[in-house]
This record gives sequence, structure tokens and C-alpha cells, in this order.
Amino acid sequence: MRTPGVKARLVSVHVGRIRTHGTPGASDPLERQWSTAYYKDPVEGPRHLGLEGLEGDEQRDYGRGHGGPEMAALAYSADHYPAWREVLKIPEMTFGGFGENLVVEGLEESSVCIGDTFEVGEAVVQISCPRGPCNNIAKRWHRPDMVKRVTANGRTGWYLRVKKEGLVAAGDDLTLTDRPNPLWTVARVFRVRVEPERDPAAVRELTELPLLDEAWRGKFRKLAASLAR
Repeated sequence: MRTPGVKARLVSVHVGRIRTHGTPGASDPLERQWSTAYYKDPVEGPRHLGLEGLEGDEQRDYGRGHGGPEMAALAYSADHYPAWREVLKIPEMTFGGFGENLVVEGLEESSVCIGDTFEVGEAVVQISCPRGPCNNIAKRWHRPDMVKRVTANGRTGWYLRVKKEGLVAAGDDLTLTDRPNPLWTVARVFRVRVEPERDPAAVRELTELPLLDEAWRGKFRKLAASLAR
């Protein structure tokens, strides 16, 4: 099934290799040399999406908030880019600029939910958790306020687990086949994470939310314990 009114399409597919950027010995933390696969390049034609991610994609900090079956691919809304270009005055900001693998059109954090399952190309993917913004965004665009901005506006992107491997390509439709948690949008889960004191009951519910990444459920268990003190 498809949510009424939602038309979703895979606009582009991106992978990154670990490369070195920045200036050795720079005093500015955002200018210092660093190794990362955050810079994602578009690929032409179909690309295999496996249980661990896209063929040819790498992670510098695998297992520390990046990569693995629960974070096999990062999706980001193409619809966010015009606003980013305008507010940041970076007209050259292109798809892949937020480290995403899959740029999607017609979906955003407020319209997708934890556990949403989509057919895309030959693959089947499922939303596991929001992306928690890290300082890589700031270093990528040399803007110290980027994490604060993303946290405030909620344009985080979301991670996908792969339920069925297969080829995906730009232009593929995304067809929603299951929505087990319609009340828990990616946007809402992220907001409870950053403002837990505003809704302690939601924090407790998220400790056991079906299909939410276990690492995120662990974060909510810690928050729930802290709020109960």
C-alpha cells in the first residue's frame, strides 16, 4: 500500500570511500585534517544494496553510529535541499551533502515512521531510526552551527535496515508496503530524544517500540531511568 497522497521516488544513489580532507596542523577544528567516507558521490546505473549497505560504500567509524545491519543505508529528503541552499547561502550544496546514500523525493521525517517498509527497485528496506546529527556535518560544510541547525529543524534523515537485498537505481519508485507504527514518525522520535523532559510517557513507550533500532531503545531506557529519579 502507499500512504494516500504520497508519491515517493529515489532521486539518486551515493557511495563514499574513506578519504582524507582538511589541512594538517590547522588551528580551526573544522579545518583540521580528517579521514572520512562522509563525502558521498553519485553513482550511475543500478547498485547492489545488501544487508550491510550499498556496494562500494565505506564507513570510517563503523560500529560507532555508522554502518551495520541497522544502519545499512542513510536516506535523506531531496525536498530539504532548496531550503538549506538558501539559508546557508551555499548554492553549490548538492545531493549527498549530508552523507546520505539514498536521496528520496516526496518523503521527509514528518511523513515516514519507524518500521515503515518500502519496496525500492529489487530491494526491500525498513526504517530503523532517525539519524543523530554529528559534527561531521559541520566539518563537511565548514559551519560550526550545523549540528545545532539540524537538531532545531529536524532535517536529520533516517537509517534503513535491508529486509531483501537487490539492485536499486535513481528513478526507482518507493512503494510503502507496511506501516506498523503510524504514530511514531521519525520526526517525533527524534524530538522526544532531544527534549525528553517534555513527554516522559513517550520516552517510556519508546523503550519498547517495535522495530526501533535497539541502540535507540537503549538510549530511551537511560533517559527513562534518569527522568524517574
